[in-house]
Amino acid sequence: MRRERGTPRPGWEKSVAEQGLVFGSPGRDAAGRGSRPYWDESVHYVFEMDEILSMEADVEVLHSMCLDAVDHVVTTERYADFGLPEWCWEAVASSWKRHDPHVYGRFDLRYDGAGPAKMLEYNADTPTSLLEASILQWNWLQDTHGDDDQWNSLHEKLVERWGEIKASLPSGEVHFTWSSADSSGEDHITVGYLQETAAAAGLDTVGLAIEDIGWDSALDRFVDLEEAPMAAVFKLYPWEWMLSDDFGKHIARSLPDTLWVEPLWKSLLSNKALLAVLWEMYPGHPNLLPAYLRDPGMLTEYVKKPLLGREGANISVVSPGSEVSTGGVYGEEGFVYQLFAPLPEFDGFRPALGAWVVGDTAAGLGIRETAGLITDDGAAFVPHRIPE
Repeated sequence: MRRERGTPRPGWEKSVAEQGLVFGSPGRDAAGRGSRPYWDESVHYVFEMDEILSMEADVEVLHSMCLDAVDHVVTTERYADFGLPEWCWEAVASSWKRHDPHVYGRFDLRYDGAGPAKMLEYNADTPTSLLEASILQWNWLQDTHGDDDQWNSLHEKLVERWGEIKASLPSGEVHFTWSSADSSGEDHITVGYLQETAAAAGLDTVGLAIEDIGWDSALDRFVDLEEAPMAAVFKLYPWEWMLSDDFGKHIARSLPDTLWVEPLWKSLLSNKALLAVLWEMYPGHPNLLPAYLRDPGMLTEYVKKPLLGREGANISVVSPGSEVSTGGVYGEEGFVYQLFAPLPEFDGFRPALGAWVVGDTAAGLGIRETAGLITDDGAAFVPHRIPE
């Protein structure tokens, strides 16, 4: 594993915009200035094939362990540890026991090439940076290192996955929703791309903002802007937000007549309490970092993470004589304490590896890097390659 510099393609800005990247807040450079392009192809990471094969195996093991953890939480009814409201517990359990279909997720990993990948967290509910990992970096590879390879079968596997779950959906029509409150446009672009992959699998798709979903009290079900019933809905909107109001109570009541993707049981996978449950179930596992609920236990160096935090908000990195924290609106739901294992440093930057899972299969890699200890919304996305 190494970081290399390169010359950006002439007209790269137009190329990535034509491929769908029409958003992109500037990333921060080593001095903390917002002057770095979000998509930065002036650098990239190089991996040997044996490193990729090792990570691929690690990811599939981790995903299997996470599914076992969901089963454990449902069986032992540990929902309170996850900060979930009591009224939804039965619906979460039913979603899991029904095997409500799932599509994709992204592990955030620490990896330096010298040892096994370490799980930092699992965004299994609303992961973004998908278009960059799937389409943009593949086109970059073809244009700049056409003889090389890349850990990237995302597009093919997404189309295949929609085809696999098609028969288990209540309808051949799927509504794809995002929040209009996302001013960056990132969520809309991600949903639009997923909508394309579903259409390629033969599904009929309709796009609309989640704020435009209606509830027909007479029919006792969700309807779209045309007042047509909604039987299958993909949502890029966190479950914890949906469960915080009456909208969520309608969801619980209407399942499985209206089926949601990602499914309700994934509210357990995207919650950072999962980290502590995994460590309880698999203490000492080489792909895990020690993690505890409510207090740091014996840890003297740790990262304090809110159970429902997003984009690096409300995180504290604590080590002897030092504490670095970020602001935000999370934390009332509780915290998990995970051993501090700083990301490796390359040329003053720290890469967080986003390893993608489609269905239950490892499917690709995306890399976000930042100069600080915490990967937040100032990170830049950089591509990777595997030399032939």
